[in-house]
Amino acid sequence: MKITRIQTISEHELLDRLATTRLRGHGQPVIYENARLELVRQVDPKTLFPAQRYVLKEDYQTVLDIYQNFQVQGIDVFGLEGGLNFWMANPDFPSGEEGPIPFTPPIVEMSLEPDGRTIPLINDGMHRIFTAMKLGRAINIILAHHVPHKYPYYAYALAKGWDEVVELEQLPDSFVKKTYRDPENYKALFRDFNAVFDGIQKQRKKTNPATLQPESA
Repeated sequence: MKITRIQTISEHELLDRLATTRLRGHGQPVIYENARLELVRQVDPKTLFPAQRYVLKEDYQTVLDIYQNFQVQGIDVFGLEGGLNFWMANPDFPSGEEGPIPFTPPIVEMSLEPDGRTIPLINDGMHRIFTAMKLGRAINIILAHHVPHKYPYYAYALAKGWDEVVELEQLPDSFVKKTYRDPENYKALFRDFNAVFDGIQKQRKKTNPATLQPESA
């Protein structure tokens, strides 16, 4: 992996852009229109609640590679004060480089769960948070407060938290990834972060070190 260019995104710009995030369904409302978004620093990953029952070892390695490569350049991707776009050398592209590839702090929402608890539920950045936890690192996150209860995150928090999360080489077809709030129409509650930061929810090939997928990264 060779990083050819880096473009920083300020905290102010990052929060302003995320504030425009829409749902995929339900008339595509601006989900954070009346919410409060903040950058929270030095969060213990173990205090954040996953909704996803797995992490992929390949995606964990991808995030680890990004962390190590940026460390060489003096940038801590787990301590970002905003976001990044970066480009990397890739001979498969006509220009010889691929990008921009976005990398932001994970996005977490304060979510009202069926048992009455309001908890910090991971929306985007599962593998970033998992990697930080494996390294014994704290991590900066974007935290959303006061999200409308009628538009909750599309899956419930795992009852046993990280104890229910397994590492997989690949995802079996029969694997139950999440417990969806509306199994028949769960995609309607997707937060369309990709429309705000193009590529952040895009599945990438193994050779791309920015595999940031909506259900895994």
